[in-house]
Amino acid sequence: MVDSRNEKTLTVVIADDHQIVRQGLRIALETPGIVTDEGLNIVAEAENGFEALAEVKVHQPDVLLLDISMPMSGGAEVVLDVQRWSPKTRIVILTGINAPGQIAQLLEANVSGVFSKGDDLSELYQNLPLITQGGRYIAESFEAVLQAQPNTPVLTGRERQTLNMIVAGKTNKEIAQQLVISPKTVDKHRTSLMEKLDVHSVAELLAYAFREGLIDPDHLL
Repeated sequence: MVDSRNEKTLTVVIADDHQIVRQGLRIALETPGIVTDEGLNIVAEAENGFEALAEVKVHQPDVLLLDISMPMSGGAEVVLDVQRWSPKTRIVILTGINAPGQIAQLLEANVSGVFSKGDDLSELYQNLPLITQGGRYIAESFEAVLQAQPNTPVLTGRERQTLNMIVAGKTNKEIAQQLVISPKTVDKHRTSLMEKLDVHSVAELLAYAFREGLIDPDHLL
């Protein structure tokens, strides 16, 4: 049986909080011959996390091109929500962050592609067809970063949620209420985080998280 997704122009949502970036990507992706012979169909743009998820829910695009450092819901949270609401959408990350911890978390979240804003975007354009056909591609620059630090700890989804709430200054009780778990379970997650990251205080935990890109400082404002 022929996959009907291959019989139509591929649809894309671009999510980035910089208009000039969105415009540049739109022009390139829509131009015939750069990614596909017919060009891609940009069905929507979004400048923050909430808009990105809303547009994905409406359009169910083939590809979401996502900056993970945007206002109003961090990129990591958008990834999880998109996978829930539009599981066939291929999530491609385009980011300026190159911290090993952040890259490892994205790979653990099973995104389809990770590219650097600091690299030549021809690498993105050349590999989008592979990604839309079910493949996965990690930029060479990020592969080098991971190989240089192969033992970067990988956090579970619950541990990442707990970490972001700790950074936001929430107490165990407040975290428990928001996650609908017991304060004792929150304490177990907190202990697990500190052991996994080999830190011994909340201050060290926060410093490590910022340094390794496990949380986005802009998302806390």
